[in-house]
Amino acid sequence: MTSLRSARRSRVQYVWPLVEDVRTVGQARSIIRDELISLTLSDDLIDDAVLMVSELITNAFMYGDGPYELALHVDAREIMIVVVDGSPLLPSPSPDDVSAEHGRGLRIVARLSDGFYGCHPQRYITHPDLVGKATWFALPRQGAPGNVVPIRSGT
Repeated sequence: MTSLRSARRSRVQYVWPLVEDVRTVGQARSIIRDELISLTLSDDLIDDAVLMVSELITNAFMYGDGPYELALHVDAREIMIVVVDGSPLLPSPSPDDVSAEHGRGLRIVARLSDGFYGCHPQRYITHPDLVGKATWFALPRQGAPGNVVPIRSGT
């Protein structure tokens, strides 16, 4: 994982509380896809982001603790997607085993984000009195229009 870098305060922030349910991963993929489409990002970037969101939420449900939340931070240069869960244990990539059924999620995130991913303690946006673990990735907007929208919360 990349070392922790200081994050710019996003000018646009979207956040959704997540419920541990079999439908949540699919719903989160749809939400992120719709939000990124509205930013007029490239189809490839959207597809990569949607896959990484799926991996991070699945990992949070499998290895983390509730409550869970999904956040999207947008600025003129990049998007950052964060999944927060309540476990203090930081994830680490598992050994390379092509026959394993699990353990490839962080490798996928590392590859698709060109290494711009990480994990660190973070306050919840939806529950500011709680501290959890944020697992995140960032992607460049690659020439998308830099229109800025006010902060809002998703449902």
